[in-house]
Amino acid sequence: MMCILMVSILFTGCIPGDGSYSSSDPANFLSGIWHGWIAPISLVGSLFNSKLRIYETINTGWWYDFGFYIAIISGFGGISLSRKKKKSKQ
Repeated sequence: MMCILMVSILFTGCIPGDGSYSSSDPANFLSGIWHGWIAPISLVGSLFNSKLRIYETINTGWWYDFGFYIAIISGFGGISLSRKKKKSKQ
């Protein structure tokens, strides 16, 4: 139980919308990948704190979006794309 608590605190330290990015230092490609990986945790956090978001609005643009979507697709859809369907014998 303590391990789960420590990991969740670690993940929420870099959650989008926490104010750590500014217009002079926007979120970049690697931040997009990280925010995509922790999107489920960000969603739960945003339910309890309206300042937190799933997606960082202060970002570098296309590169942040690209990293975010790569992480979302590989984290959630990538497993199902790589599975082979078993054919049933009739």
